Amino acid sequence: MKIITLVGAPNSGKTTLFNYLSGQNYKTVNYPGATVEYHAANLQKRFGLEAMLLDTPGIISLVPTSKDEEVTIKGIYSHPHYGAPDLVIATMDASQLSRHLLLAMELKQANFDLVIALTMVDILERKGFEIDIDKLQKILGVPIIKIDGRSGEGVDELISVAKRKLETNNKNLYDIKIIEENNQELLNLYKEIEKIEAEVIRPKKRGFAGSYKNILHKPDELTIKIDKILLSKGWGFLIFFLAMLFFFSSVFWLASPLMDLVDMFFGWLGNFTKEILGHGLISDLISDGIISGLGAVSVFVPQILILFLILGLLEDSGYLARGAMLIDRPLRKIGLNGRSFVPMVSGFACAIPAIMAARTIPNAKERLLTIFIIPLISCSARIPVYALLIAYLVPPENYLLSGLILTIIYIFSITISLTVAGIINKFRDKVIRETDNSTFILELPTYRLPKLRVTLSNMWTSTKVYVKGAGPIILTFSIILWALTYFPNYNPQLDKTQIDAAKYENAVQIERINGSYAADLGKIFEPVMKPMGLDWRVGVAILTSFAAREVFVSSMALMFKATEVDENSVQSSIIHSMKLAKNEDGSPMFTTSSIIGLILFFIIALQCVSTMAITKRETGGWRIPVLQFVLYSGGAYILSVIVVNSLRFFGVA
Repeated sequence: MKIITLVGAPNSGKTTLFNYLSGQNYKTVNYPGATVEYHAANLQKRFGLEAMLLDTPGIISLVPTSKDEEVTIKGIYSHPHYGAPDLVIATMDASQLSRHLLLAMELKQANFDLVIALTMVDILERKGFEIDIDKLQKILGVPIIKIDGRSGEGVDELISVAKRKLETNNKNLYDIKIIEENNQELLNLYKEIEKIEAEVIRPKKRGFAGSYKNILHKPDELTIKIDKILLSKGWGFLIFFLAMLFFFSSVFWLASPLMDLVDMFFGWLGNFTKEILGHGLISDLISDGIISGLGAVSVFVPQILILFLILGLLEDSGYLARGAMLIDRPLRKIGLNGRSFVPMVSGFACAIPAIMAARTIPNAKERLLTIFIIPLISCSARIPVYALLIAYLVPPENYLLSGLILTIIYIFSITISLTVAGIINKFRDKVIRETDNSTFILELPTYRLPKLRVTLSNMWTSTKVYVKGAGPIILTFSIILWALTYFPNYNPQLDKTQIDAAKYENAVQIERINGSYAADLGKIFEPVMKPMGLDWRVGVAILTSFAAREVFVSSMALMFKATEVDENSVQSSIIHSMKLAKNEDGSPMFTTSSIIGLILFFIIALQCVSTMAITKRETGGWRIPVLQFVLYSGGAYILSVIVVNSLRFFGVA
C-alpha cells in the first residue's frame, strides 16, 4: 500500500484536510518509544486511491528544536512502521506565505516527492490580495493545489495529482537528504522567500499604493475589531463569563427534549422486558442489570453531544485561542501560562486527551504542573453525575437555574485547580521537581465561521469515542453490581398484614438488597459515609465510580431501584427513589446539604483509573498519579464532610 504523509505548520489546515480525506476513521498512535502522537488512516474509498494516510504533528521546519520535533521529523523521513513516504502533501497557508514557505522549500531540498495543498486563500483575498499559483508552481517546481479542507473544495484535484504522482514515482529512486542546521543557508532561504512572496502576491485592485507587506502581514481587519472587545480587560472577562453561562445552560435546555426521549425509551424497554420474560434471573439481569444500567448513563449522551458541539464551535471560530490570551496573566502568577489553556479546556471533554495535549508545552515544569491539575477540571464523565444531582435540587423545567449551578460547578473546579497549581508551584522543587520558566507566544487565528458539517462530524466522532470508551466499563460494572445486589437472593418472610399490598413487592426487594453481597460490602464502608449523611448504598455507588465516574449513576439506579413506584423513565425513577430514601433514624438521606457534599466530592476526587495510567505514562512514574489520588480523593472526602456538617449546623437540611 502507498504511504502519503501530511506535513504542515500548526494552524495551516493540515489536520482538517486529514479528517476530510480519512472520513475520521483513523487511529491515534504513539511513535515507538516516544509520547509524540500521529494519526493513521486509510484514504476514503470514494477517492479511488488505495493509500495509507499519516498525519504528523505540526512543525515549522525540518530542523528540530525540541525532542518531540526530532521524533516527528525522523518519522517524516522514515516512519518506524511504514518506512519512507511515497508522497508528501504539505499544507501551506496562503495568508502566511512568508512563514510557511520555509518548510515547503526544505521538503523540496530534501528530495521528497511533494505536492503542496494551498489553504486559507479566502483569508488572503479578504485582505485584498491574490496569489499567482502558476508562478509559484514554476518557482518551486512542485504541483500546488488550492483547497479548502472544511468544504472539500479542490480536494478532488489534489487527489488526482496525488494519483498521477504515485503512478509514476518510485521512492527507492529518491535520494532523501537530511536538512541540517546552517545559519547562513537559513538566512539565504529567508531572503529567497521574501523575493518569492513579492513575486506571487499581488493586490486584487489596480492602483494600489503603499507597502503591500504592511497590509499583507497585517491581521484581518474584522479580527482586530472583534479582538478590541473580546480581549479588553473589562468586556473580555465579562463576555467570557456570559459565553460560559450560555454554554452550560444550553447543555441542559438544548439536550432536555432528547434526554426525555432516551429516558422514556429505556424505561419502556425495561418494563417491556419484564412483561415478556416475567420475573426471574434472566429477566432481572436484562432489565435491572443491563437495560437500567445503560439507560441511566445513555440518558446523558445528548448533553455530552451538546458539550462537544459547543466546544467545537468555540475552537473552529478562533475564540478558544482568545481564552488562552485572557487567562495568560492570571496563570503566570501560579507558574503556568496561556499554553496550559488548551489542555485545561480539553479537560472539560476528557482528562486523558487533555493530559496528552500537555505535550505541546515545551517547558517541563509547566507541562508537569498542567498535568497535575487537569484531573480537577470537570470532564464530560462527571456530567451524568452533576445532571442527576442538580435534577434532584432543581425542577427539570428550570433550565437557567440548572445552567447557573453547572456554571458555578465548573468555575469552582477551575478555581480549585488554579489554587492547587499555585500551592504546588510554591513547593515545585519537592512535588514537580522542575523549576525553569518560559515565555508565552501565541498565534491568534483569524475569526472564521465554523463549517457546521465539520463541527457536527467532530462532535459525533468525539461522542462515539466517549461512548465506546465508557460503555463497556459501565456495562461490566452494571452487571457485576446487579449480581452483588441480586444474590444470594433469599426470600424474606414479611408480615403482609403490616405492609400495604401495593408496596409489598418493593418491601421484599428492599429486604433482599439489605441481605445482598452488595450490602455486606457496603456496610464495611458505611462508617466512612455516615459523616457525609449517607449510607452504605451510596458508598457502593461511589466505590464503583472509581472505575469510571459515569458508573455512579447506573449504580444508584441499581442500589435504589427497590423503592421505584410506577415510574416510566430511568432518571425520574432514581430521583423518586432518592427522595424516599431514609437513614436508620428515619431522617431523609438526600438533602440539600448531602447533595452539595456529593457534588463537592465528585468535583475534586480522582476517580478514574485510566487517568492515573495516562499520567503515569506521561510523567514517567507512579509518584505523581499516586500523589494526585491521595491529595484529591482524600481532600474531596474531608471537604465534603466539613461542608455537609457546616450546612447542617447553620440550618441547611
